[in-house]
Amino acid sequence: MTPQHPGAGHTAACLIGWPAAHSRSPLIHHYWLRSLGIPGGYSIEAVPPEGFAEFVLNLRGHGYSGANVTIPHKERALQLTEPDARARAVGAANTLYYDGDVLRSTNTDVEGFIANLDASAPGWDRAEQALVLGAGGSSRAVLFGLLERGIKRIALANRSMERAQALAELFGDRVAPIAWTEAAAALPGAGLLVNTTSLGMKGQPSLDLDLEPLPGDAVVADLVYVPLETELLAEARGRGLRTADGLGMLLHQAVRGFELWFGARPHVTAELRELVEADLLAHT
Repeated sequence: MTPQHPGAGHTAACLIGWPAAHSRSPLIHHYWLRSLGIPGGYSIEAVPPEGFAEFVLNLRGHGYSGANVTIPHKERALQLTEPDARARAVGAANTLYYDGDVLRSTNTDVEGFIANLDASAPGWDRAEQALVLGAGGSSRAVLFGLLERGIKRIALANRSMERAQALAELFGDRVAPIAWTEAAAALPGAGLLVNTTSLGMKGQPSLDLDLEPLPGDAVVADLVYVPLETELLAEARGRGLRTADGLGMLLHQAVRGFELWFGARPHVTAELRELVEADLLAHT
């Protein structure tokens, strides 16, 4: 897609990926640009790995004042920019912006996850212990956010115990790696359950976990947003538990980038959520 080169007073940002699959980011950012009356644009750029460094290091030359970065470029983006503490801790950058002539990066998955929990289940952070499923990139963002927010103990369950142990070593003794088969036994003490795996996603195996042992005031969060309501969330709601879904995180993680590029802090509204829900339903 040809970028909309910004004219006087116009700012443009983009999403860089390979392949550049159907993304909801343009829909989200154009909604905010319209609602806030800001002249600007947001495009998708399909950039292969061999062309990524040139594209990013000459972002302004391509007509952009900032960018989102998605698979497979997040780790490389970290190396090519000046990352903040969050991006370094997560080991990946998903948002690039200029500070003068310095190209900086952050990871907004952290605040997207936390802001969605705050909006969906106020008081969730009273939980003393959390159970996090999965030890991939998104799990790192979740762990960073939970520890920063003051959760005292986190049980981290993953199929590969080695990966869980590696993350536990990275984040310190408040994170305890457990075998995948021990996840059910950790439920009674968990005030928060977070699924960061692809289990339950459309086309993937289901997440086979009986939520019966969870406390009645527990909160269940799922990072999967296709389908909008996963089996995990449906079961949690059926038990009367509060939930935070993947679409909410997707919307909230976009806020910081927009603010950095366009100079105004947007809000996640019911109208925006309905717009993106309709798009998801039309394309899945």
